[in-house]
Amino acid sequence: MERQRISSGKPTEDVIGYSRAVRVGPHIWIAGTTGPLPPEHPDAPGDAYAQAKHAIGIIEKALQEAGATLDDVVRTRVFLTDIERDAEAVGRAHLESFGKAMPVSAFIGCTSLVGGESVVALWGSM
Repeated sequence: MERQRISSGKPTEDVIGYSRAVRVGPHIWIAGTTGPLPPEHPDAPGDAYAQAKHAIGIIEKALQEAGATLDDVVRTRVFLTDIERDAEAVGRAHLESFGKAMPVSAFIGCTSLVGGESVVALWGSM
């Protein structure tokens, strides 16, 4: 079966051995995507809502490269370092982005994420 690897161009892909997304047949899996804003972004460092929108934008770009859209997503997982504080803001970003698709989802509290700066990480699959 044909396998399409979608790269984000991040050097960590080759260091760790992962892809931003992989398409096999009609299925696409998206890697965990954190949302810290780059320093040049006008909203940097960004609150949870801004970080979620940024992470979803990265996911959307990978989906487009694989021939899909956010409307095709069937499952998301959201990891938050402070779920009590950030669930509502990230939920709003999630609804704005995935409200048409209404994927199954889980919001999970965790103590930290890779890089230490991010408050939210998202995964998706279709």
